[in-house]
Amino acid sequence: MKEDIKKYIEPLKPYYDIILFVVALVVANFFWKFTVLGDDGGEQVTWFGLDITAPFNLLAAHIANAVYWCVDLVRDTIHQLPKNILLFDSGSSVRIVWSCTALKQSFIWLIIMLVARGSWLKKLWFIPLGWVAIYAFNILRIALITLIIEHHPELFEMMHTYIFKYLFYLMLFGLWVWWTNRLKTT
Repeated sequence: MKEDIKKYIEPLKPYYDIILFVVALVVANFFWKFTVLGDDGGEQVTWFGLDITAPFNLLAAHIANAVYWCVDLVRDTIHQLPKNILLFDSGSSVRIVWSCTALKQSFIWLIIMLVARGSWLKKLWFIPLGWVAIYAFNILRIALITLIIEHHPELFEMMHTYIFKYLFYLMLFGLWVWWTNRLKTT
């Protein structure tokens, strides 16, 4: 019996790290999706039934301020309104809600790094470095989407749901590749 199992496991050994990455990503993503629940209006966010709306709303307001500041550097046609709404003179607008905070991606990053092989001492600085990269990428992502929709609001869904969502996960993968190939010590 053990020989049969070994026969199937042995060829997978070179792919162990990538298998760990994919499993961690999928498990963390589904765990988040089934335990952190909220509406798109940002009115309430719960985790296992506990109301965790306040920290999400604070971070969403911070993200809205940061995106407004970034976009205002290049466009003087943007205005910040209550409820984290960024409005252009063209009439196009975006609203930064709880799901725009990148806390999900930060959680996924933490899980990926906790199961990744490597030195725990290096993980102590690399996990927060990843969070900083996630934060910066998130601000850039939302600022670019906001700039695009000023004159092309019809592109919002494609940019938000498809292009930048997958670029976000590609960035996480790139951080992990950096860890796996350059920084971990087995």
